[in-house]
Amino acid sequence: MNLDFRKGNGLIPVIVQNDTTLQVLMLGYMDEAAYEKTITEKKVTFFSRSKNRLWTKGEESGNFLFVKDIKIDCDRDTILIQATPNGPTCHTGSTTCFKDETAKGFVYELQDVIATKIDTDDAESYTNSLYKRGINKVAQKVGEEAVELVIEAKDDNIDLFKSEAADLLYHYLILLKAKNVSLESIEAVLKERAK
Repeated sequence: MNLDFRKGNGLIPVIVQNDTTLQVLMLGYMDEAAYEKTITEKKVTFFSRSKNRLWTKGEESGNFLFVKDIKIDCDRDTILIQATPNGPTCHTGSTTCFKDETAKGFVYELQDVIATKIDTDDAESYTNSLYKRGINKVAQKVGEEAVELVIEAKDDNIDLFKSEAADLLYHYLILLKAKNVSLESIEAVLKERAK
């Protein structure tokens, strides 16, 4: 589908979204050259209205936005880019240019951290060492954490309960990785059940 750059006097608004959490990171503008550079280099490049030139996000900070998917809206005059951020997106150091620092989506980031520790065979990582012990040990650890959570649920210490819940979730994510199953696929099952 061809983009219609005429409507915006040569510029098209571009919404950039975290490809994992779907959190909106920023809004920028592209001209045809910025769009072509983004496609070619797989790094988000805008036309900077203030600098009056092409500007690759992260060219100074190193906080690039690596393109995972590009969608064009039905009118062909807006772009949605799903990207993997390499650090904070906003020049202020914030995750997004909208100051949205909520924990929403953090579990997906944690899933990626777990995968990285395992995929890079991080020798100093507890996560990787547990994973390397095999599926039985990982599953056993999830069972132990589940029992500990049940025990804490019967008591009145909410801080201990939350701590055990976090331990269970963390080990559950390791188990998903060991089974080569993503959290997104589990979410899809839940969404299907909710219909």
